[in-house]
Amino acid sequence: MALPASLSPVIVAGSPVAPHTVEIFLDYVCPFSAKISLNAIDPFLRPSFADTGKWAGKVKVIFRHQVQPWHASSTLVHEASLAVAKVAPDSFWAFSLALFKVQGEYFDIPTSTLSPIQIRAKLADLAATVIPADKVEAFKDLLLNKTTPNGGVAVTDDLKYTIKFSRQNGIHVSPTVLFDGLIANEVSSSWGEKEWTEFLNAKVTA
Repeated sequence: MALPASLSPVIVAGSPVAPHTVEIFLDYVCPFSAKISLNAIDPFLRPSFADTGKWAGKVKVIFRHQVQPWHASSTLVHEASLAVAKVAPDSFWAFSLALFKVQGEYFDIPTSTLSPIQIRAKLADLAATVIPADKVEAFKDLLLNKTTPNGGVAVTDDLKYTIKFSRQNGIHVSPTVLFDGLIANEVSSSWGEKEWTEFLNAKVTA
């Protein structure tokens, strides 16, 4: 699937020109999204698609932002990752992992007494642990409300793109996995190396 140039950092594994594409729709406050990210994408898929991996040059993985609006903080955490993608693109996956590891801090009840400004400040503190120190202020600037009362922030257009993309493709839950543009309903967040290996052996033909 195509990506706007501004979102190229969301290719989190493999070569951008790899012939096969795995797209994984993830929400930072979804426990199952954290599970597949921490237990499959990072320890298995990323090394498998790296230069020395079994499927090097054959498969890439695209992180698709799946905002879940019934969680009030979902918009804010996705905005933060999009801001990292802009100011420190090489840190996008590191920030995503860091956020998944502490996602419980951004669940409904823990954030219920916090304002959006307070949540963004908390996310800025998290970002500061993984992005270069000289990029932190730029990150914060991207999450400031614009001068117009309803204009959003500097990454709102990227956020709109991700939401429109999910809607037009009928994506409803996270995680949802696509292989070469088709939903692979058989993929589970519980899959480990064995299941992914079997799946990829059957799918990768290039």
